[in-house]
Amino acid sequence: MCRAPARRTPLRGCRRLALGLLLMVGLTAIQARAAEIVLTGAEDSPGVQSFTQALKALRPEDSVRFTPLASLPTPDKLPANVRLVLLDLPSLDWRLQDTRGPATLVLRISRLQARDRLGEATPNHLSLLWSDPPVARQLRLIRAILPQLRRVGVLYDGHSEFLLNDIRQAAAPLGLEIVTERWDDTADSRPLQNLLGQSDVLLGLDDPDLYNPKTVKNLLLSSYARQRPLIGPSAAFVKAGSLASTYSDQDDWLAILDELLDRPATTWPRTLYPARFKVLGNRQVTRSLGIEPIDAESVAATLAEGEHRP
Repeated sequence: MCRAPARRTPLRGCRRLALGLLLMVGLTAIQARAAEIVLTGAEDSPGVQSFTQALKALRPEDSVRFTPLASLPTPDKLPANVRLVLLDLPSLDWRLQDTRGPATLVLRISRLQARDRLGEATPNHLSLLWSDPPVARQLRLIRAILPQLRRVGVLYDGHSEFLLNDIRQAAAPLGLEIVTERWDDTADSRPLQNLLGQSDVLLGLDDPDLYNPKTVKNLLLSSYARQRPLIGPSAAFVKAGSLASTYSDQDDWLAILDELLDRPATTWPRTLYPARFKVLGNRQVTRSLGIEPIDAESVAATLAEGEHRP
């Protein structure tokens, strides 16, 4: 009767050993997946802290922190396994000091900003996540909410002229005609008025020389005086008085960042538009133009389905 417990003791020991091994394997797997993620920018702010905390919540196994740019060494002194996320243009200028250093995600940079700093090439150690909505998506938004319109007017200047070829290529399969007007002097309204006379709708580009607080009043009053809706260039412009735009908010950016951080840095794309996005419409503007109210969620779902379809 005393021997039975003795025979069970090795079994209990084996179970403890097996459990210990499982815990060690699990801990090793967690450590293997854990990453050091450093977000940086010239200034800290409540918005930056909110974004950092939200990313931490998405990635509890990783070490996620914001480090002010002034506290970082030169890029080549950072460990190669760090996942570096740049939040503003000063941090990009800092990163461009040296091609050495960890692979780097440049968050929310416009194509114009990248062109000014990088020219036509994207360095291999950078992955640029575009902030401006893709022109193809904006054009499909026009087709979805204004299907009867065909002539799309585009204002441009020396900084944004390089986008025109992409716009024309995206417009062709949609049956849209692109009408352009160069606007180098925004104090001169003649190019704007000429374009309004030749087009049915305006497509705003994320060009701060043309679309800014100083020009917004003239753009909006002129376009609606001629009953020409303005699409884009951003959610902020929709709130100011343009008809509609696609845009990506913080949740969308966090989702794409979370997805990329799950992948080896060697597989990060050189450039990327967030696949997740929303549509914002201005109800007051739709009423004033006699347009049907925009069902933002339905339109966004339709646009997303079109992008995912082979």
